[in-house]
Amino acid sequence: MTAPLTPPPPPNERSSYQGGPVPPPVGAHAVGTPPGAPYGTHGDHGEQGGPGMLTEVRQAAVAVVAVALSGVLLGVLWWKLAPSVPLVGEVVGDRWLVYLKESEGEQSVGVDGTFTLLALAFGALSAVAVFLLRRRGGVPLVVALGAGGLLGSLLAWRVGIWLGPAQDVVAHAKEVGKGVTFSAPLKLGAKGALLAWPIAALVVHLGLTGLFGPRDPEPDPWPAPYGKTSA
Repeated sequence: MTAPLTPPPPPNERSSYQGGPVPPPVGAHAVGTPPGAPYGTHGDHGEQGGPGMLTEVRQAAVAVVAVALSGVLLGVLWWKLAPSVPLVGEVVGDRWLVYLKESEGEQSVGVDGTFTLLALAFGALSAVAVFLLRRRGGVPLVVALGAGGLLGSLLAWRVGIWLGPAQDVVAHAKEVGKGVTFSAPLKLGAKGALLAWPIAALVVHLGLTGLFGPRDPEPDPWPAPYGKTSA
């Protein structure tokens, strides 16, 4: 007399593994993963992401302040290097009139051009400095570079006007005398020049990151399905 054979398992209980991930045993979890966390994750992943982003924000804040303060130097250079626009004061009746000594002169264009060229140079230098200090970049740092460049341009514009000749041209004409040439106050006619610094900084930083930035490792090829071997 033979013992009864054990019936085969139902079809739905057979192994249906077709090369996909193997589910973990009941109650098992990866090392370092707290119970209840998804399988294959680490409990300290979120904790590591928080301080990392906080560090990037702090570095971005420092970059904004440093780049913006360098606008003082740009303002001084603009004041020193920009061409002067000659003005002349005359008395007509009881009124003082101030007009350009050279009506067809291009000094005003040169003032805007000097600011633009200096801003482009400062944008490139600030991008190189930020890249050398932190090669990995990051969105907060890029935003800080653009914002700092814009603030630096605004600061340079106001510093140059403050250091330049007096803004009251009539009072200045009275001070120097009738028919005496004097310099017009610094004036930025093309306000679009204020964007030269942030645009140059972003373009140069993007190029440096693309050429010399860290590269992500190449992903490993997919492993062969379970139970199959390559020919």
